[in-house]
Amino acid sequence: MSHYKEEQQRVDVVIEKVDEELKELDNRVGSVKSEIVSIRKNFWEDVKVNIDNIKEAVETAASIRQEAELLAEREHTHRHTKNEYNLLTKIKETPYFGRIDFKEDAEADTDEIYIGIGSFYDKENDEFLVYDWRAPISSLYYDYTLGRAEYKAPIGTISGDLLLKRQYMIRNGTIQSMFDTGVTIGDELLQEALGRNASEQMKSIVATIQREQNQIIRNDKSDVLIVQGTAGSGKTSAALQRVAYLLYRYRGTVHADQMLLFSPNELFNSYIANVLPELGEENMQQTTFQAYVEHMIGKSFTVEDSFAQLEYVLTKKNESTYETRVKGIQYKSSVEFMGLLEKYARSLSEKGLQFHDVTCKGEVLIEAKSICAYFYSLDMMIAIPNRMQLTMEWILRKLHEFEKIEAKKDWVEREVQYLNKEDYNRIYEKLEKDNQFDYYEKEHELLTKYVVKKHFRSLRRRVKKFAFVNHPAIFQQLFESKQKDIFVPDCWGDICKQTVKRLKNKQLANEDAAPYLFLKELLEGFKTNHLVKFVFIDEVQDYTAFQLAFLKRLFPKAKWTLLGDRNQNIFSHDQNRENNIIATLFTDHKVETVQLNRSYRSTKPIIEFTKCMIPNGNEIQAFNRDGKKPVCIKVSDEREHVENMVLKVKELKEKGYKTVAIICKTNEECMKVMELIRDTLYVHLVQKENTTYEKGVIVIPAYLAKGIEFDVVIIFDASNDIYYRESERNLFYTACTRAMHELYVYYAGELTKFLTHVPEELYIRERC
Repeated sequence: MSHYKEEQQRVDVVIEKVDEELKELDNRVGSVKSEIVSIRKNFWEDVKVNIDNIKEAVETAASIRQEAELLAEREHTHRHTKNEYNLLTKIKETPYFGRIDFKEDAEADTDEIYIGIGSFYDKENDEFLVYDWRAPISSLYYDYTLGRAEYKAPIGTISGDLLLKRQYMIRNGTIQSMFDTGVTIGDELLQEALGRNASEQMKSIVATIQREQNQIIRNDKSDVLIVQGTAGSGKTSAALQRVAYLLYRYRGTVHADQMLLFSPNELFNSYIANVLPELGEENMQQTTFQAYVEHMIGKSFTVEDSFAQLEYVLTKKNESTYETRVKGIQYKSSVEFMGLLEKYARSLSEKGLQFHDVTCKGEVLIEAKSICAYFYSLDMMIAIPNRMQLTMEWILRKLHEFEKIEAKKDWVEREVQYLNKEDYNRIYEKLEKDNQFDYYEKEHELLTKYVVKKHFRSLRRRVKKFAFVNHPAIFQQLFESKQKDIFVPDCWGDICKQTVKRLKNKQLANEDAAPYLFLKELLEGFKTNHLVKFVFIDEVQDYTAFQLAFLKRLFPKAKWTLLGDRNQNIFSHDQNRENNIIATLFTDHKVETVQLNRSYRSTKPIIEFTKCMIPNGNEIQAFNRDGKKPVCIKVSDEREHVENMVLKVKELKEKGYKTVAIICKTNEECMKVMELIRDTLYVHLVQKENTTYEKGVIVIPAYLAKGIEFDVVIIFDASNDIYYRESERNLFYTACTRAMHELYVYYAGELTKFLTHVPEELYIRERC
């Protein structure tokens, strides 16, 4: 019998046993669910309620607690069983993806270990049919080639010989391909390449890629892991496998909600949303820096996002205030500006803080100047955040006094008349308990107290959140005073005027968002998050030095995984950024850097073409995947351009490509393209508001396409009058490297200067 038939028979046996277990679990889930429904339904019937005396009250409390504990235990069992059922459903589709044959030293038999997304134990034969990919013995599969190997088990280090390493692609219970290899392939593209009778040279290249990725996945010693990877090197894929590995490695002490991923945009979140569940883990917390900032700022301002900022930088070059804005972006993105804010905050210890009046029903209870006077009456040796806390406590005491005064006012009497039935019942229950039901005065007193406390409750809540501090005015004051130090740009005065104008319109520029929050935290005290154990930042090269330093302050106990590619930095804040800014920020941490230079997402012709666009492109190594050379198509006018492109898209769809992206430089250009082709081609426009990733033909600005790959990319317009500024080189490179199989570049007139150094033999030139 062939190896393939033997292996398929084993898959069939495993699926059969999984089916049996699923039936049993299904019955168990249904049974536990029925118990939970019954307990909830009869909860108060099963509890004996008697509070006539202390003894009876204690017995009642014990009875309630016992019933609640039973309910909690059944609910926990239901969740656990349901999770087990969901895992087995996934195992049924793809029972495992790898096998190793390992012979322990001093043992006669060789163990056949099959590895999948979760363990599956055969109770009948008392053996594991599948081992979890994160189990100690599974590390042999990832860490070793054939030969001597060892792994760390709870009883100590186990040594032996690794005799076989086999990899499978199984879909819906059928083996699509399998191959024996010396290494482990974690990426489907690579698996498919090796499944087609790959050469020894190909296997050697893949071995290098996988060893590099395993350095990322299984690194648990570094405080800060920096992954510097070229486009298509699999850095994000490896990082997500790292999340699953860490959750397993630290199971019991770290949960998915203690891991936080900052991703480039909501579209990317949708793109990777199913990766962790496929690896057998819950999804970690995912957000974007923009969403995080907006949540923390609240409704004080309309906050510009980084894409709107970039759209401005790319489209408003002719405005008179353009250069001032760009210089402002660069300075406010620096750690030098952070130093200026710290200096400004220290000056506020003596004077300059601004506050809001504390009001109720439109009436001022405590004036802002009274709050200011109290704050500055406190000992200057006390830190500002501590004085803020003392001021907040003083305001709360004052509010308690005002509650008594407000209770006698007419508005309270009016609101008592409009209380609903539930409110009245709540008061009557209290009167009954106090045996005071017959006393009208007591009833009226409780009703007025209830109304006043209801209004003051939200007021107290706002005070506890320091809403009495006028942060927008304090931030604006920094720019009105034109406070400076030796690092400010020459045009600082103009930058200040621009900033004040925006702030007066309740608009917070993207470059001001993190500084605004930083100053707020300096005054109130940093609300550090000690629960988050691991922070992942994708596209870290797009973060400003200021933003990274701010995040470091917010998550002081976290370990960091930072993923980036300096060749894909597309924002203007990085023009003068130090190369070692991350190392500078994390001097007190153990930092390790992994370099991924081999790109395997795109075909070799596309990689050879795109790497000529950037400095140090010769460091990028192409994976040997054949394909068509990129095509640069010259058009003479708009009509010819659109007709040719529409025909090209239809041709590509007929070839079976699932994702075709027409990539434009800006959103403005995307809107123009939509107008031109909407009557001849069904396309989906992707904008920054999009939160889901859809297949088909899409029109998308280059900056939103980061981190996403498409079967085919069409660069809508690569003319030299579109892409000509040196600061746009990385944006153009990023757009072109999104293509996996085919790349088409349209242009009119002269082709962008970024392709000047690309040898002509690396691409095809065509005219319409």
